[in-house]
Amino acid sequence: MEKNKESAFDGKTILLTGGTGSFGNKFAEIILREYNPASLRIYSRGEYNQYIMEQKFKDDRIRFLIGDVRDRARLYRAMNNVDLVIHAAALKQVPACEYNPIEAIKTNIEGALNVIDAAIDNSVEKAMAISTDKAVHPVNLYGATKMVAEKLFIQGNTYTGKRKTRFSCVRYGNVIGSRGSVIPLFEKQKEKGVLTITDERMTRFWLTLDQGVNFVLNSIERMHGGEIFVPKIPSMRIMDLAEAIAPEAKKEIMGIRPGEKLHEIMITEDEARHAKEFSDYFAIEPEFPFWDKEKHVEGKSLPDGYRYSSDINDKWLTKDELKRMC
Repeated sequence: MEKNKESAFDGKTILLTGGTGSFGNKFAEIILREYNPASLRIYSRGEYNQYIMEQKFKDDRIRFLIGDVRDRARLYRAMNNVDLVIHAAALKQVPACEYNPIEAIKTNIEGALNVIDAAIDNSVEKAMAISTDKAVHPVNLYGATKMVAEKLFIQGNTYTGKRKTRFSCVRYGNVIGSRGSVIPLFEKQKEKGVLTITDERMTRFWLTLDQGVNFVLNSIERMHGGEIFVPKIPSMRIMDLAEAIAPEAKKEIMGIRPGEKLHEIMITEDEARHAKEFSDYFAIEPEFPFWDKEKHVEGKSLPDGYRYSSDINDKWLTKDELKRMC
């Protein structure tokens, strides 16, 4: 979808939670370069990361707000006169969430609820939550909290009443270059000549930070409120990635870790029954009364039993493509 740079984001006040992370840095780079928002409010907990980001961009359209999504009152103040919210703040590391389950719930679930309430009460136009393929059939706490956050955001549309706020989500796979990505681990292990692989059969959906940010921007333009947007992206085999990064290194199979899947799913068979396919993405439509099926007729219905899974994807990255992307 071609960007409408004259109306989509120009002149808008945007708030980005978790704004100093990998996604936030790339989002700021793209939105400030390609659009002209009135201001971009970076909302996060770490003052040092905000300082680093401020030095990097040196743009008077950026505002840095110290705050936690757990802090309801601070979020309310931060969203005053905001037009668009992108909710990227979350505890994302699977082991950390397993070891600190209550903290994961407070940030990923209660934090999402605080964002929803603050957006509605401040009459924000649109709020988009960033989700993950791990929210589908979750086998770890991180995925479970993101599944709940998705459902809260979609159902948030029924709480707006006469207010104008609309809520949607984007759901995508592993991001190259993000914090916690397997690539930095492989690069470090390459120096010692041994790469640790959990399971040689493993596959994952794969996209770049640029692709992730642009998909979010495009989805904000498209959203009516209530959809979960899923990009059509390629899969990669973990062994192909290991060969692309360190072909000469020994590959040591460690066994699959607790809370880890062999393959990731982004659309289940049940979700496919109320999803639409477009040229480069899917839109999972809500099954609630606020969604007017007669009004939203765009897109192609998916076949019975369809499942969008990393192991049966029709797009695969080759070793050469992985080398270029890494």
